[in-house]
Amino acid sequence: MYFTGCKRLLHCIQFAVLILLSQGLGGCLSPMAMDHLSLAYNQATSDDISKQLLLNIARAHYNEPIHFSGISNIAATLNFQSTIGATPVMAGGNGSLVMPFISASASENPTISIVPMQGEEFTKRMLTPITEDKLALLLRQNVDVDLLLRFAVLEFRTKENGREEIYHNRPRNLADYILFRQMVLHLSSIQDRDQLYFEPLTFEQSWSLPVQSMTPKGFQELEKEYNISLDQKRGVYQLSKKTIGRMMISNYDPSLLPETERLRLSAETEASAPNDVLVDIRPGYIGGEFPIHGKLRLRSFSNILYFIGRSLSTEPEGVVVNDPRTPFVAENPQYVLEISETETSPGDTDLVVKYKDKYYAVKSDHEHPWNLSAFKILWQIFQMTMSELPKGAAPSITISK
Repeated sequence: MYFTGCKRLLHCIQFAVLILLSQGLGGCLSPMAMDHLSLAYNQATSDDISKQLLLNIARAHYNEPIHFSGISNIAATLNFQSTIGATPVMAGGNGSLVMPFISASASENPTISIVPMQGEEFTKRMLTPITEDKLALLLRQNVDVDLLLRFAVLEFRTKENGREEIYHNRPRNLADYILFRQMVLHLSSIQDRDQLYFEPLTFEQSWSLPVQSMTPKGFQELEKEYNISLDQKRGVYQLSKKTIGRMMISNYDPSLLPETERLRLSAETEASAPNDVLVDIRPGYIGGEFPIHGKLRLRSFSNILYFIGRSLSTEPEGVVVNDPRTPFVAENPQYVLEISETETSPGDTDLVVKYKDKYYAVKSDHEHPWNLSAFKILWQIFQMTMSELPKGAAPSITISK
């Protein structure tokens, strides 16, 4: 009886251990699988966008229409199962023993919705030039101004002898292209010395209102937005308000300029197109030995892709040396983004796509990672250009694994 009781107790303990192990195993599998799933989808989505950018550069190389699709929704069902049990096994002359067994499994069933990016809104976003606020956002991340402007700028406009002169950022217009490259390289040299400003113009605006035209209620409303003072001699209220104007690139702090000068520059920026950015590099400040005054006209994301695509064939970028007035700048590569086109897949990068029997990849340079930085900026500009993908209204392709 004592031996039988001990065996039953042992069986009970074994069964309890089995339950605890199965619960613990299921608990361990669940977060581990979720971590793996989340990271895998994160990496796959990022790789998908990067490869679509490369693919569209290849399309632009052949002067073909560009096209994007996006993942609008991922719904994944995770299934965790664990099984416990015991089976008798023969133990010779001692009778039989209970042998525990445990099994656990995990499975996923993802459903991925892919939405083609198309229609009027998408086309407008692709063709609408970059705005100064997006340029400012990138510059404030300490992005190399030379790199960013070579991507984003279509042309530089300035006035010489009363006439407007336009310098295109396209290698086919070689003289224009060289001047533009030298100009943005000079801006980069000022940035390297921490003296490049990209700030909005601020100034004071003022108005006069006759005292008799002001009601107590109107006075209270105006007081919320304006500084109000009374000019008793003239019988008017003086209203003033600090106004934040448009952005400008300079080699000085624009807030230190006299009020009249800030108003003059503000009038110049307000008369510009929405995708124009004023540049004012003045003598007397760091970098002033190469004065620059004019407007950078920004281009669209579509234009950026075709600019890079043309550099693979009809319009390769060239080597441009800095202007004699510009100090040495460490990074001045021939291409703003160098894409390799090969017959076989390059072995030194994971970021590669195949199009028309050729392989396209971001050319790697581990010692000077300009190309990787340039591709990251291109990726960020794309993200700022695109809108949030629709969740169900637009036609989509659903893939269930």
